[in-house]
Amino acid sequence: MLTVFGIKNCNTMKKAFDWLDGHQVTYEFHDYKKSGISREKLTAWVQQKGRDALINRQGTTWRKLSTEEQQNITDDASAITLMQEKTSLIKRPLIEENGRLVMMGFNEQAYAQKWVK
Repeated sequence: MLTVFGIKNCNTMKKAFDWLDGHQVTYEFHDYKKSGISREKLTAWVQQKGRDALINRQGTTWRKLSTEEQQNITDDASAITLMQEKTSLIKRPLIEENGRLVMMGFNEQAYAQKWVK
């Protein structure tokens, strides 16, 4: 079973939902805006992909951070704390399969390669 993590009202998420639904890929959705995200889950993701891969530096939330807040991300713990406080900083969608991140962001070719038989 796949779990898609993200925020419901996000254009990239809408593209991912449309693609997954259109290809009959079964998934559960975890909205970390509404449900939050555990420190344990973020720690596992950071261990799998690294903190820099998880932070969406292209988004509005990152740009609204002060220079000091951005520079205070000096290690995994500080990155995880900030991502928990400001879940919009986390790249989306993130897709897990059996507890492992298998996809970050939306890329139609990568999705097709992974889920179209």
